[in-house]
Amino acid sequence: MQDIDHTEPTSYCGFVAIVGRPNVGKSTLLNYLLQQKISITSRKPQTTRHRILGIKTIENKQFVYVDTPGMHKIQKKAINRMMNQAATSALDDVDVVLFVVERLVFNEEDEIVLEALKRVKAPVLLLINKCDLLDNRERLLPHIERLSKVREFAEIIPLSVLGGHNIDTVEQCVLKHLPEGPFLYPEDQVTDRSSRFLAAEIIREKITRQLGDELPYEVTVEIEKYTIAEGVVHIHALILVDKESQKQIIIGSKGDRLKTIGSAARVDMEKAFDSKVMLNLWVKVKTGWADDERALQSLGYHQD
Repeated sequence: MQDIDHTEPTSYCGFVAIVGRPNVGKSTLLNYLLQQKISITSRKPQTTRHRILGIKTIENKQFVYVDTPGMHKIQKKAINRMMNQAATSALDDVDVVLFVVERLVFNEEDEIVLEALKRVKAPVLLLINKCDLLDNRERLLPHIERLSKVREFAEIIPLSVLGGHNIDTVEQCVLKHLPEGPFLYPEDQVTDRSSRFLAAEIIREKITRQLGDELPYEVTVEIEKYTIAEGVVHIHALILVDKESQKQIIIGSKGDRLKTIGSAARVDMEKAFDSKVMLNLWVKVKTGWADDERALQSLGYHQD
């Protein structure tokens, strides 16, 4: 009589930190890897302010990606210091690091990331993003050779996140370093963040995309009410700015701009929450919030 093997199949699970300077495509990479929008994106640097987990489970493998704020040099305000601390602390106890850089650029802020990586024992994969935008791709090989000498990388992968080029290669390389272990999250969970948090981030993304350079990044969003009644999500959100002039910019002529922001945010929320959404937005001046550690903590900003 043949013995039946009752042993559970080996599972693999690990944390994968995505780090780099601002605006190199870290959040876009996370969203592509998950095939779902978790992190907000825009062309404006420092769009990502929080450490966000994106969880992907395939058969016996669970990837726990950690999207981080861009590491940057200027730390004049408390929010900058908190963002940098959130990024560097994400390197603690990870199993793999994805260090994202951009095309042929390797500047002072990339060096800041490189310095932070000195204490990391986990394998580091260097991802050179936006390679599809290079005028002369022959310049890439000598650039890769130079970068290979700044530290020992487990892999160096040229890619285009927006174009979807070489993303599968990234996941295959991460899998090589994923340790054996039980899953840390349910198989259907895709993030550690609440719906309230995602709603606030969606609104902030629409503000950033609408206004671009017209408004400094000293704007944040606080969800005052999040309830579900008869299958409809009701959200009341407060947009906080630093100055009265910024409030007028967001509201716009006769409230038109605020309506546009709200409409675009509601569309994304209904996709994310798979539900009808009733969204109400207000704008309030809270001077100095970005340099007030107590205010930042009350708004959900943390160093780790």
